[in-house]
Order: sequence, then structure tokens, then C-alpha cells
Amino acid sequence: MLCREALYQHLVQAFGFEPTQGQATVLRHLSAFLLSEKDNPAYILKGYAGTGKTTLVRALVKTLPTIGMRHILMAPTGRAAKVMSNYTGSKASTIHRRIYQATTFPDGSVRIARGENKSQNTLFIVDEASMIGEQREFGGKSLLDDLLEYVFSGERCRLLLIGDTAQLPPVESRESPALDCDYLKSEFPVTAATFELTEVKRQALESGILYNATRLRERLKTSDFDLPLFQTEGFPDTLRIEPETFEELLYNTFSENVDNEAVIVCKSNKRANLFNQAIRGRILNIEGELATGDKLMVVKNNYHWTEGIPEINFIANGDMAEIRKIKHFDEMYDFRFADVELSFADYPDAPNIEVKILLDTLNSNSASLTEEENRRLFQAIEEDYMDIPNRRERYKEMRKNPWFNALQVKFAYALTCHKTQGGQWSTVFIDSSLNQKESLETEDLRWLYTALTRAQKQVYFVNFKDEFFF
Repeated sequence: MLCREALYQHLVQAFGFEPTQGQATVLRHLSAFLLSEKDNPAYILKGYAGTGKTTLVRALVKTLPTIGMRHILMAPTGRAAKVMSNYTGSKASTIHRRIYQATTFPDGSVRIARGENKSQNTLFIVDEASMIGEQREFGGKSLLDDLLEYVFSGERCRLLLIGDTAQLPPVESRESPALDCDYLKSEFPVTAATFELTEVKRQALESGILYNATRLRERLKTSDFDLPLFQTEGFPDTLRIEPETFEELLYNTFSENVDNEAVIVCKSNKRANLFNQAIRGRILNIEGELATGDKLMVVKNNYHWTEGIPEINFIANGDMAEIRKIKHFDEMYDFRFADVELSFADYPDAPNIEVKILLDTLNSNSASLTEEENRRLFQAIEEDYMDIPNRRERYKEMRKNPWFNALQVKFAYALTCHKTQGGQWSTVFIDSSLNQKESLETEDLRWLYTALTRAQKQVYFVNFKDEFFF
């Protein structure tokens, strides 16, 4: 077994660059963390965009075999897992797919439960950990609860959480609990340490995307919300769009791009719907309500359509899909549906899947069906099963109903910022919703920072007032 100093030297060599002071600190921390004999070791790596988190993880993955340690890569969404696979060169999966198991019973009911961690001497690496929240999920526990219990139920397993505290926290949360070291140590039986990278490399700041993201990060730290915010002059990768050129730019971007490599980031579902319809109608010349080639995002977990498909044990909220075939439209229970064949962009090894989708969510101003709509659909379907007097038996039969299990989706050309979190696109259009605000707040800067850092190559600012720019 390597000593700590020897492991550190291996990590530095795999890193491939002269590390900054902060990066060297992290590499030393990781050397101690990987060799630690303490119970349930966890390390939280936080950092600004452009500080080298991905390069550090790539070096770590490359070095682990030298100490005989395996690794498992995870992220909260399929698109984030795909990004992680790309930068590490190693397979990654969603947290849900790794730690949960879906069991279908003879009556058609599905039970989701935390699976058994059979791994030994394994490092679990979780990217985009700022998205992991405390909302109760399967069995009444949160994803964070289940993640920690799963990892540390294995033999000699350890956990590395990676994220950026400037990004939007989980829905209905003010902070990201998975990146709060004190919180983890107080709530879970872990031995945890943390470090935050703050130094953005000079070469990275030659990018307008990272330059402006860093400026927003610094503003957040000092609670400085005064305008202007953005410096675009001298940065060809961050541009303001003039109204007269917007439509032509959208045409050039969305008519030529493939694989969802462009997205418009919006503040609300209502605004995203307007852009989605404009792109489909005016840019892609799609006249129908739905068309082959349409890009979709799943907006609610679904466990019905993937039985017998090991590559996708269930379809998760946030998964990206493309319509390959449209087979049938129908109307049932006062809702509209379509039978389609979907391919999933983030799971290229999975076969196409035939599903029934719910058309009513495509242009809804809510994130998915509202509680009232869910209740109305449930009650309408239940009427068809009222000949079964026992309620438990009645529900068992209802769970087999394909309309009851219809996949809830939205078009994916324009999305809310929360829906894009964890993913990256070559080109990102950021639509301003802040022009009417008298003053900005912390959440506004986090929203802008998260939207800005979804882009790999190009950002366009849409509908921002002059006051936002230097």
C-alpha cells in the first residue's frame, strides 16, 4: 500500500498541471481521505466554475487503481451523469438508478426501495451534489439519507461529494445540505472534511462565460446586487442579442444543432412554453401538436414502461428523450394522450421504448400535472374499476392501466433553470425575467450563475436591459 506522500505524488502526476495552492491542498486532502481508516469517511469538494474540479476528479479516477480501489460515478440527473462520463472517461449513472431497485409484483404494483450495496473498497463519487435535497422520497426518506446509508452499508466504502454552492439549491430549499459539512456531521454518522476551490485559472478567465460567472460568484459572497453585472465587450462567447437578429440566430442554432446542444433558459414554465412553441412553429416549421424528432424532457418519475430493460430501470424526472415514432393519438378521461416510441439521449446503450405520453403537460404552465389534475385523472380512471368493491384490489388493477401510467413530458428547446441544472449545452440563451425588479436578491444571482454555467461554448443574453451590462 502506498504511503500518503507517495499517493499524493501519483495524484499530482495524473493531474497533469502544476496545481494551484488550493488544488494542491485538495490533492493532499484526497491522499489522506483515500487512506483513512476512520469510520464512514466523506469528503466534500466545493468550488467555483473554472477552478479545476473536473480535472481533479479525472486525476483521482486515473489514480485509484494504484491503491487497488474501485470507483462508482453518480450524479442527480441523466444529463449530469453523461457530462461526468465525458470528463472522466468512465461510466456514470444517476443516483436513483444506482441506489434504488424497482420491483414489479404480479398485481402490477411497483415498489421502489433502496438496494443493497455489495461494493467493497470503493469510492463513490457524486457530482452536482448541490442538487441533492431532503424532500422525502421512497419509504419516507430523502435522497440524501438513502445515498449516505447506501454508500456506507458497503464494506470499506467512502463518499466524495462535488458541487458548487453558488448554484441553485434543491427545490424548496435555501441551501444545499449535501455540501454542508457541519450539517452532514451533525445528522449522519460520518467522518467528514471539506475544502472550497476559489482560484479560477487565468486561462479560464479568458472565457467570457467563466469571467462573468466568477464575477457573479464574488458578488454573491459580498451580497453586492448592484447593476451592472455583465462584461461582454471583448468576449466573443458572451453576447447580447439585438431583437432584429434574434429570430435568425434561433434559426441558425436550432435548425442546425442536434442532440439537444442548445437550450433557452427561462424563469418560468409559461415563458418556456412560449419559446418552445415559437421554435417548433417558426424555426422547425412543425405544425402539429407533436412530431417525430421533437425533443422532450420527462417531468415526473415513471416506473411502468421499462420492465425488462436493464439499461433503464425507470424513467426519471429530468431525462431527455426524442420522439422516434408516433403511433396513435387518443382522448380518455378528459385528457389527451399519444402512443410514441422514444430514444433517450443520455442512455445511448438503451433500446427505444414504446410509451404512452400525456399531451396535457406539454404546454402546461405548471411543472407537471397539478394536484387537482392528478386527482381528476385518478378519479376518472377509478370509475372504470368500481366493479371491484375492495379498494386495495381496485388500486392494484388501476396500476396496470396505461393511461394511469402515461409519461408526463415537456418540450425541451426551452426549459426552466432548475430543469437545466446538472446539464451542459454548447449554446445557452438566457432569457431575462429580472428587468422589472427594483432590486436583485441572492436567488437572482444564483439563478443567473446557474444559467450561465450551463454553457460550454456560447452564451446569448436575451431581453436584458442596458443597465445589466458594463
